[in-house]
Amino acid sequence: MNLIDGIKSDWIYISGFRRIIGAIGKFDPEVEYTLADAMEEACDDHDERVFISFEGQDITYAEFDRRACQFAHWGASVGLKAGDCVALFMENRPDYIAFWAGMAKIAVKTALINHNLTGPGLSHCVKITNARAIVMNPALASNFESAKAGTPLELGAFVLGGDVAGLTKIDAVVDGMPTTRPDKSVRAGVKGGEVALYIYTSGTTGLPKAAKITSVRARGLMRVFVDATDAHRSDRILLTLPLYHATGGMCGVGTAMNAGACLILRRKFSASHFWQEAIDNNATMLVYIGELGRYLMNQPPTTLEHSHKITKGFGNGLRADVWAEFVERTGIKRLVEFYGSTEGNVNFFNLDGKIGAVGRIPRLLRSKLKGRIVKFDVETEEPVRGPDGLCIEADPDEPGEAVGPITGEPRQRFDGYNDEAQSKKKLLRDVFEKGDLWFRTGDLMKMDKDGYIYFVDRVGDTFRWKGENVSTSEVEMAISSMPGVKHAIVYGVRVPGAEGRAGMAAITPQDGVDLHGLYMHLMTTLPAYARPVFLRLQAEVDTTGTLKYRKVDLVTEGFDPKKAADPLFVADPDKRSYAPIDVPMFTKIVSGGMRF
Repeated sequence: MNLIDGIKSDWIYISGFRRIIGAIGKFDPEVEYTLADAMEEACDDHDERVFISFEGQDITYAEFDRRACQFAHWGASVGLKAGDCVALFMENRPDYIAFWAGMAKIAVKTALINHNLTGPGLSHCVKITNARAIVMNPALASNFESAKAGTPLELGAFVLGGDVAGLTKIDAVVDGMPTTRPDKSVRAGVKGGEVALYIYTSGTTGLPKAAKITSVRARGLMRVFVDATDAHRSDRILLTLPLYHATGGMCGVGTAMNAGACLILRRKFSASHFWQEAIDNNATMLVYIGELGRYLMNQPPTTLEHSHKITKGFGNGLRADVWAEFVERTGIKRLVEFYGSTEGNVNFFNLDGKIGAVGRIPRLLRSKLKGRIVKFDVETEEPVRGPDGLCIEADPDEPGEAVGPITGEPRQRFDGYNDEAQSKKKLLRDVFEKGDLWFRTGDLMKMDKDGYIYFVDRVGDTFRWKGENVSTSEVEMAISSMPGVKHAIVYGVRVPGAEGRAGMAAITPQDGVDLHGLYMHLMTTLPAYARPVFLRLQAEVDTTGTLKYRKVDLVTEGFDPKKAADPLFVADPDKRSYAPIDVPMFTKIVSGGMRF
């Protein structure tokens, strides 16, 4: 970077972070000011402006607030009280947002559950938050049925939007509830540092973990991109991401609400219809994850890509090559890429459009932006420590683990999970001073000499596929529960042209494996993104001296029949089974002849 470019970039980051930090730095976790208070103020400020546009229906801020009030009164009527938790298991729709906003009005926590989950995974997510009830839409009733036996619910299971046998329909009851706000005395004494929501993250191992989202954290997530993108009340923000994700459900929704803008909410993302939807709805801004960009760029070029009004967007996980092509094809040059985890305190922002970078820490801002990258041993999966026992900051362009200091400041809190043991795994002590305490992101990053930060990979076994974190242990458990499976080792493998890593399972069968039966078994026990794309059948399992599965060679050999001596298979949705991989099939896969 030359001197002039460096000065320009420094100014962008200094002025940008002054606005961002100034906006969220005043959030005090000890003050009796909650997420509900902030949302009610926003609704009052914007009143008759359109907040949500959904399938031809425009909902004003005032109408949204009245609907949230109806959910609040319904919650109180069924016995939910301050401090309780209710599970929300629902696909994208305006009532999704209004429901958890309503629960916040009566100080009830809402667990935002991934609507792809079934069986044990769904049951776990409900139980770990001690949810007293669950509310869903009819299309997800069958998912819930697969988890019902292992899901105790004190107040029952409710359905909104239709009749389902065995579930209590609440449409008429909610519609008949008062539209006035519950008295604030209902949440008297509730402080900003108390939990308002649970958002799930699979982390590095195990089943999904329920990250505690306090009112202060939620307000920060909902506010930060107003300033980072210069969002204005005239903006129309296109949101196709699931509302159970923090990026869509918190950052996307909150950016619209805090700016007084309109949120164009869609049920789900469609690569083939995206640009037409943007044009039809006069979108000026988009919210993305990396997968969204890749899917759009995999579509044939069309004149629609330049016929829209979108000028900016924000999101995370956009691969450098996809990013460059996206800007060239769409003309959308202002993309604010960011890095951050739902529960963590390490956040990076790319404010000047440097393609491929997740953010930058200029030297002048090191005292304000305190995330650091420390040297890391990939074998032990622990930070490298010097003779004094302290961690060592990574050199320029050297991959290391990103960490952040844990303090009482709103931006540097770590509220943890609803599982103390899992929370402790994210703590790192004696980092740069004896006795200090830092948050481990579990992500390998690197920083160049100009302060630009780049994502490298996840620490450990978890990998991303279809925009979701896939826990290898969860998948291994699902496979191992299938009769005939002796051992199952799950890992991610690269597929040319695909974002993230596809799941692959090396299975050691006892007396053979029914591939059709396994395929059907995984359909009922795992969400689509977690089901292995590839299989490898091996006679014996290879372990280390400490009896850990040895995955290095398996990952290296991948699904290439020229490298692996064992039989290999690929998921075949048409036959609902796994098809053999020979050399021609391998060639077809790596040349892009198959879609995953």
